Amino acid sequence: MIKNLIFDFGGVLVNLDKDICVNEFRKINAEEVAHYVDFCIQEDLFHELEIGNITVPQFCEEVRKKAPNCTGTDQQICDAWASLLTDMPVHRLEALLKLKENYRLFLLSNTNEIHWEMAEDLFFCQVEGLTLDDYFEKSYLSCRLGMIKPSPEIFEHVLKENGLNPEETVFIDDSPKNCAAAESVGIKAFHSPTGEDWIKHFANELVEA
Repeated sequence: MIKNLIFDFGGVLVNLDKDICVNEFRKINAEEVAHYVDFCIQEDLFHELEIGNITVPQFCEEVRKKAPNCTGTDQQICDAWASLLTDMPVHRLEALLKLKENYRLFLLSNTNEIHWEMAEDLFFCQVEGLTLDDYFEKSYLSCRLGMIKPSPEIFEHVLKENGLNPEETVFIDDSPKNCAAAESVGIKAFHSPTGEDWIKHFANELVEA
């Protein structure tokens, strides 16, 4: 019997557009960084930001080192990286609220402070009067934990801190590697390549009685 649902953020709840982000970095002459985004390279400056090893200002400096011709200010660099996140359809938020009636809901995301500020300020407050805490019992962010998916330890941390039985837990993510990591510690995984797959999967639970 499934009692707990752990959701990824990017690609599962919020829509992403790599091409927009690539173009925004090119506008500030950060071609080398645009290449990282275009080929989904999770190394160096992006990895360090998402695991919390560098601050946002340090990230901006690393962008300039990686792309010497970059003309962007810190704010423009942050805006370019934030442009990866496009929108979070309200019906996904409504689906979370419905699922919360029958499950314990958690968020587990590889993310950074730039994207997370945008998430809290623009996306999770779309339903009037509600905030992030109205959707999830607790949220786990790689940049604040110092751990990152697909490391099994990040899943073990969530299980232990909340007293979750892995056999009663489903993890929803758009990455096969992250799903495999969850399964390695006994969690059931549901691969959701788009933000609509998990809604279809839980359709029966979302139908009004």
